[in-house]
Amino acid sequence: MNNFKIKQLFDYDTWTYTYLLWNKSSKNCIIIDPVLEQVDRDINLINKLKLNLLYVFETHVHADHITGASSLKKITNAKICYGSKTGVNGADILFEDGHQINLDNDNITVIHTPGHTGGCVSYYIKGSIFTGDTLFIEGTGRTDFQEGSSSDIYDSIKNKIFLYPDNTIVYPCHNYSGFLNSTIGHERKFNPNVGDEIKKNIFLENEKKKNRPYPKKFDIAVPANLKCGKV
Repeated sequence: MNNFKIKQLFDYDTWTYTYLLWNKSSKNCIIIDPVLEQVDRDINLINKLKLNLLYVFETHVHADHITGASSLKKITNAKICYGSKTGVNGADILFEDGHQINLDNDNITVIHTPGHTGGCVSYYIKGSIFTGDTLFIEGTGRTDFQEGSSSDIYDSIKNKIFLYPDNTIVYPCHNYSGFLNSTIGHERKFNPNVGDEIKKNIFLENEKKKNRPYPKKFDIAVPANLKCGKV
């Protein structure tokens, strides 16, 4: 019997996916990448399912929305968790690469996957990987701000994320085409940026040619998120 559950939630304004993960027996749960404007929704769901929120996991310092981490901590006393390279103030736990944290009988592995930002992490648990803005569904995160590095994001995906089995389910922080998830095998075969056929020099040249818009909430979101969403 599989006691581990995943619920995918969506913020329409910023196209952000939030993930609620819990053990059906113990009712202990974590939430990944919550959005400030959706805190009431998330708390209502947690209460409806009679869950106990232990941790708020962040994949990185977001530029497109303010995190709900501090608000959720205030309500539930959950611990706020970031990667150790993010430079945030106010987190309860700063994860080093390879850190494992236990959710009842399930180990969650923290993987440092810099590139979109200097402090990005991904989380692996029970055949699923939560890749934040590092690996998208048939895409990759932008690398033109917040200590971003095209070289690093390519290496993070190829040398860390793509080491997981092909049937590993990929859950990104965003998707702008309506897709909910993917697999490592699908991304290795079809991802136009970092698929198996794409060499690093080609990826780097392609990234140089991209002209991306300035994130509309950047000047508000980043300072707030460096304080775990305190506004």
